[in-house]
Amino acid sequence: MIIDGKKFAKALRAKIKSQILKIKKRKKLIPGLTVILVGDHPASAIYVKNKQLSAKEVGMNSSVLRFKSSISQQKLITVVKKLNKNPRVHGILIQLPLPKHINSNSVIETINPLKDVDGFHATNVGNLSIGKDSFVPCTPLGCYILLKSIKKNLSGLNALIIGRSNLNGKPMTQLLLKEDCTVTIAHSKTKNLKHLCRQAAIVIAAVGRAKLVKGDWVKRGAIVIDVGINRINFKGSSKIVGDVDFESVRKKAYAITPVPGGVGPMTIACLLNNTLKAYKNIHS
Repeated sequence: MIIDGKKFAKALRAKIKSQILKIKKRKKLIPGLTVILVGDHPASAIYVKNKQLSAKEVGMNSSVLRFKSSISQQKLITVVKKLNKNPRVHGILIQLPLPKHINSNSVIETINPLKDVDGFHATNVGNLSIGKDSFVPCTPLGCYILLKSIKKNLSGLNALIIGRSNLNGKPMTQLLLKEDCTVTIAHSKTKNLKHLCRQAAIVIAAVGRAKLVKGDWVKRGAIVIDVGINRINFKGSSKIVGDVDFESVRKKAYAITPVPGGVGPMTIACLLNNTLKAYKNIHS
């Protein structure tokens, strides 16, 4: 089974749009998302444009604040503080990476946790780790939704997460622990990775190494979620592939996400969902 992330993302956006239409009938103030973009990183610009288009598609107020890469950290923090006080802004997102002279954590920690729709603020990270309601980072949340669509009861299953980043690996671990999975986190210093992979009913690859997971690594009937986005040269042109060798693994897996078209579309849909949640939390 190939897990169609585009299909699930479309359904989630439709659900969000329906809820926003109901809000518009009752209230003047609707959910608002503001994205801060610093510098002219090409990939970041594309991501931000897609986020803005998706937000407008579902009926949200969406804006992008663009700054030169020379902006000071203190000025950026001042901008965030103003957005915290703005009643029309319910979600604040800092597009990463930031220039090297800016400490990303310092800026993110300035965001009001109630408006932290990326789920990176320490308050949200802490709440997730102890099982309290929180904003979950959008990519692992998208992985979780896709995973639950394939198998509702994950209790007792062995899950292997390849990659221990704060953005994906660690929050994914908390989500699966909450589902009573037995979770193993692998990373660059893990020994016998192939052996660990063969034991897992769920494999989530988020390490940033093209086609790392091969077909003979995967247990037959496993569910494989590929978070990786890697650009490689293929027959003289550029091609995007995941951390999983899709063609060999799909022969063994019960279900697998493709790259592109798997986790990626869900990330933006989950950002919109988090923004709607922020609106509801603030106005409740």
